[in-house]
Amino acid sequence: MPSPLSVWNTAPTSAPAQRANRYVPGSAAHPAKMLPAIAAHAITTYTRPGELVLDPMCGIGTTLVEAIRLGRHALGIEYERHWADLARANVTHTLQAAEGGSGHVACGDARHLTDLIDERHHGKVALVVTSPPYGNSVHGQVRSSRETGERGVVKKDYRYSHDPSNLAHVSTDRLLDAFTEILTQCRRVLRPGGTVVVTTRPWRERGELIDLPSAVLAAGKSAGLTPAERCVALLAGIRDSRLITRPSFFQMKNVRDARHQGIPLAVVQHEDVLVFTRTQQRTGPRATTDEPRCTATAARRSATPAAVRSRTCARRGRCGGG
Repeated sequence: MPSPLSVWNTAPTSAPAQRANRYVPGSAAHPAKMLPAIAAHAITTYTRPGELVLDPMCGIGTTLVEAIRLGRHALGIEYERHWADLARANVTHTLQAAEGGSGHVACGDARHLTDLIDERHHGKVALVVTSPPYGNSVHGQVRSSRETGERGVVKKDYRYSHDPSNLAHVSTDRLLDAFTEILTQCRRVLRPGGTVVVTTRPWRERGELIDLPSAVLAAGKSAGLTPAERCVALLAGIRDSRLITRPSFFQMKNVRDARHQGIPLAVVQHEDVLVFTRTQQRTGPRATTDEPRCTATAARRSATPAAVRSRTCARRGRCGGG
């Protein structure tokens, strides 16, 4: 049964501590890794041991690693060959220590997910856990002048690749169209009553708020999924009833720069978690086709700056940092 808590305590330790000795060298270079505890919480909440978990944009395979460690079977799709190879290496590394579970990674475009996954898994997936790419202002790592011999700091590991077809590099409109297609494909391999968990966050572009969580909510509906929950997964720890923030260097810099310009941004301390289900199909003369009845237009409209400007100041203050 789903947890009654809408706030997930998923950062009791830092991200490097959560990944220590569990991922192969080179994994840390991915610019937008999911926090392992977020994937683990979703898996334990919405599945049982032995069930099948899918990540259609799996990166280095965080969802797969956590699923295998929890005795589940895992499938991943990754567009970039380099990250797909790392995901396979992480799966192999995990299987050497795990007592149950299995994992498989395919390299390809998740918009063709049903062609990339063996037909025997169609309609058998219990849970999809994934995250779309978003504003690269929250991505990347810093190397100091002491490490590089250069003046100031140098940003590294902030690009997925140099492939212009990667969804991390396309416009918001194209991203939302593609992500709607991906969610549609996911719905087709989900079992009836299966769950989709999408983690995301807003960001700012030229000062305008891009409300990606609301756009993803619309994309899920367009894909024929039913919204079930909206939760918060903490990126900050809790100590003595207080939040212990762990922002990146660039998040801190962006917040300071914005505040100097009079924009009341705040450091991002959580991911928005959107939970969808694939509803059971009715039988009889009014049976549904379980096909989406609308397009990605609603998703794009939800993310536009014009739509964002109509939202409350409280919302804008809560989700700054990009």
